[in-house]
Amino acid sequence: MASFMKRIVLFLALNILIVLTISVILNLLGVRPYLRNYGIDYTELLIFCAVWGMAGSFLSLALSRVMVKWLMGVRLVTSEVRDPQLQRLVQSVHHLARAAHLPLPEVGIYPSSEINAFATGPTRSRSLVAVSQGLLDGMTQEELEGVLAHEVSHIANGDMVTMALLQGVVNAFVMFLSRVLAFAIAQAFRGDKDRDRGLSRGSVWMIQLFLEFLFMILGSMLLAWFSRYREYRADAGGARLAGREAMIGALERLQKTVESVDLQAQPSVQAMKISGRRSAILSLFATHPPLEDRIARLKLSC
Repeated sequence: MASFMKRIVLFLALNILIVLTISVILNLLGVRPYLRNYGIDYTELLIFCAVWGMAGSFLSLALSRVMVKWLMGVRLVTSEVRDPQLQRLVQSVHHLARAAHLPLPEVGIYPSSEINAFATGPTRSRSLVAVSQGLLDGMTQEELEGVLAHEVSHIANGDMVTMALLQGVVNAFVMFLSRVLAFAIAQAFRGDKDRDRGLSRGSVWMIQLFLEFLFMILGSMLLAWFSRYREYRADAGGARLAGREAMIGALERLQKTVESVDLQAQPSVQAMKISGRRSAILSLFATHPPLEDRIARLKLSC
C-alpha cells in the first residue's frame, strides 16, 4: 500500500511540475489565448501546441532516471559491490559502454521475477541501464551480455532523446490539427446572416477531443513504427558489441521464456511487446518486432 501511494504521489507531482513549467514558458514567450474575434491566430496556436507538446515530452525524459528508480525500486550497483553476480553485471555494462565509446552509465537492479531490462536517461552521459533480478538469474553470462549490449546500443544511438523529440512533434501536431479542424467545422455550421447560430462551445470541445483521439491513434502508429525500427538497429548494435551469437542467444532465450509465460500474469512482458505474437491490427501499435523476425534478421546479417 505504501509503495502504491508513493507511485501516485510521484505521478501527481510530475504532472504538476510539467504544467507549471509549461505555463512559465508560455508566459515568458508572451503567448496569449489564440482565439481572436476574427478567428484563430495560427502563429500563437502553433507556439502554444509546440510548447505543450515538446516541453512535456522532454521534461519527462529529463526526469526519467529519477522516476524509474522510485517507481520500480531500482537499486544502483557500483563497481565496489562484493556480490560476484553483481560485479559481473557492472563489469559487463562498463566494458560494453567503453566499446561503444560512451561515458559509463549507471547500473541498476530491481526486485522482479520478470524477464526485463531497459535503458533510460536524458543524455548519453546521464544514462541508466537496469535489469530485473529474474533476468539476471535466468540467463547465462553470454546471453546477459547480449541483452546489455542491446541496451547500451540504445544509449549510443540516442534513442531516448529521439523518441522524446518524435513524441513531442506528434503531440504538437495532434493539438494543432485538432483545434484547427474543430474551429473549421464550427465555422461551417454557422450561417452567413446570423453569426450567433451554430455549434455550442461544448459541441466544439467534444469535436476537438474526438479529433485529438483520432490523430493520437495515427501518431501512436508512427511512434510504434519508429520504435520497431530502433529495436532492429539496437539488435545490430548489440551484435557488434557483444558478438552476433550472444545477441541471437539472448533473443532465443527471451523467446523460450515468453512461450512459456502467462502474459496476463506478467503484464510488463506483454507491455514490452517482447512476446512477438502477431495480430493484424495490434501489430501496427507494437513497439517491438516479433522475436522470430529479430532473430532471423540477425542470422541473415554478415
